[in-house]
Amino acid sequence: MNIEDYHHYCMSKPGVSDHLPFGPDVLVFKVFGKMFALTDINTFASINLKCDPDRAIGLREQYEGIVPGYHMNKVHWNTVTTDGSVPDQLLYELIDHSYALIYASLPAKVRAEAEGKN
Repeated sequence: MNIEDYHHYCMSKPGVSDHLPFGPDVLVFKVFGKMFALTDINTFASINLKCDPDRAIGLREQYEGIVPGYHMNKVHWNTVTTDGSVPDQLLYELIDHSYALIYASLPAKVRAEAEGKN
């Protein structure tokens, strides 16, 4: 995965916007205002993604390229390297997982509006 593919994939999800709230080097993706993914634009060495705590532990044990989230809550966030040590298919799946966790945590009213059920 390269940064262009990452950007396109994240932006293809409903309700997603991209931001630079931490300065010009950190690209953050939010779903309806809540962060679900971020990376350093210049290096694209890794992606921080939210993860179910139990799944996070298993992933960290299975892949050297998945570690507790850098500068994030270590229980709920993983840093996933993009150097090829984690298969691209899994990267996409983990982006989906992070998005789904954040989407599910949105207020019911926001989800209903997003789904056209208002």
